[in-house]
Amino acid sequence: MGVVAKRSTMTFFSDAVSHYCHRVRIVLAEKGVTVDIIDVDPEQLPEEVSELNPYNSLPTLVDRDLALYESKVMMEYLDERFPHPPLLPVYPVARGESRQYIYRIERDWCRLVDEILAGGNQKGLDKARKELRDSLLTIAPIFTEKPFFMSEEFTLVDCCLAPILWRLPQLGVSLPQTRQSKPLIEYMQRLFDRPSFQESLTEKERELRNEASVA
Repeated sequence: MGVVAKRSTMTFFSDAVSHYCHRVRIVLAEKGVTVDIIDVDPEQLPEEVSELNPYNSLPTLVDRDLALYESKVMMEYLDERFPHPPLLPVYPVARGESRQYIYRIERDWCRLVDEILAGGNQKGLDKARKELRDSLLTIAPIFTEKPFFMSEEFTLVDCCLAPILWRLPQLGVSLPQTRQSKPLIEYMQRLFDRPSFQESLTEKERELRNEASVA
């Protein structure tokens, strides 16, 4: 394995359209971290990524001698490394609950997002879209009680959910304008209006949503 030169600043190797990369970019923006973000084609990864990351995958975060290659680990590392503003609760029980929410987002929703983006037969895609839409509508009422996902404050849970919600038009998932969906739609707008979220967006992500909306 070759020798990788030490970096004086943090570097984030990112796929400009990946929702897993996007969640980390939101955390970086929320924390105001000085970072060199390098957009990489996942089909043509630079040799440096393969030397740093045994899975040769994106995202990859490099902080001097430390290389991280799992998005949830990156988010928690950044929250501990840059404690203000905190993106996880202080108390162990609440932190455990937040981690469990993230786990469920990955099991219930990220799985469907990945399935839709991978393509396949129309019947399977329609089923995945319906399941994602119905599941999101089921949680809509929780946003009548608190402004963020089961919290008064913006957390890592919202960082995981925001990229999925931003990609709904691209995924072919539309939410009805109903009384039931209104709290969820208002929550989405709160997320999208955050300066950190706007800063986190790549040009490709902006174009994806605009193109999907026009289509």
